[in-house]
Amino acid sequence: MNVIFMGTPDFAVGTLEALIEAGHQVNLVVTQPDKPKGRGHAMQYTPVKEVAVKHDIPVYQPVRIRTEESVQYLEGIEADVIVVVAFGQIIPKSILEMKKYGCINVHASLLPKYRGAAPIQWAVIDGEKESGVTIMQMDEGLDTGDMLSKTIVQLDEKETGGSLFDKLSAEGAKLCVETLQKIEAGEIQPEKQGESPTAYASMLTKYMGKIDWTKDAVSIERLVRGLNPWPSAYTKLNGKTLKIWECKVVSQDASKGVCGEILEITKDSMVVQTGADALHIRELQLEGKKRMDAGSFLRGFHVEPGTILGLE
Repeated sequence: MNVIFMGTPDFAVGTLEALIEAGHQVNLVVTQPDKPKGRGHAMQYTPVKEVAVKHDIPVYQPVRIRTEESVQYLEGIEADVIVVVAFGQIIPKSILEMKKYGCINVHASLLPKYRGAAPIQWAVIDGEKESGVTIMQMDEGLDTGDMLSKTIVQLDEKETGGSLFDKLSAEGAKLCVETLQKIEAGEIQPEKQGESPTAYASMLTKYMGKIDWTKDAVSIERLVRGLNPWPSAYTKLNGKTLKIWECKVVSQDASKGVCGEILEITKDSMVVQTGADALHIRELQLEGKKRMDAGSFLRGFHVEPGTILGLE
């Protein structure tokens, strides 16, 4: 097929590369504008633009895709379908219905569950046992279009937002290629979505990572995994930010300490009281320091049992 590809972050890269490898003619890549990064504020390509440039594919970077100028530009590009993967802007009806097969979207959840911007991380935070990818025919709603195909991925007990991101990116790329083949062959039967059984998977912010030690250990451990690698879960230790990268739930009598209290220091972990049970902190990162295992941290930083985490 002749394809216009719309996407921006790392998650979209695998699908673009898979379309190229499968022999589809990608006539245009549409991605977000370049942004300044680092101390020098040099303009940086989006991950999708980097792939497009490598393959000599024309790139279009509108500030707003909804303008008449953008619509007219896309109308002039030969394409049977527009493939959208984490583009980052709301696409108007005039573009959704522009090409023969419309716009199809690679969404990282088993729709109608986890509509929204951060379905991967919320699946981990909520303790889901499985997630997956849905290829959807886009409409004007927020992830409400007819479902064209799905693939299911089981979550590991140590699944992080980062590891699930990688799995679903790869599965989505594969499924998109398979789905386009079936669309062209007339073998797809679109399926309507029902009501979503989960809350909207809202965009992540760094403030979400602040640990509330009054919550139960299971919920905190899921938060730690879900927000790894970004924006990360954190607390305060003696007024300094302490990121928690890995921890394990252990049974604990709640009467032994207040929430956030370090109950015990072992050679390779800290045991912290929560609202229900406790957490063994196994990997962490103190403000200004490298990420390290708890044993290495404790050999270089003195921490006393009884210290309360979370105090400013």
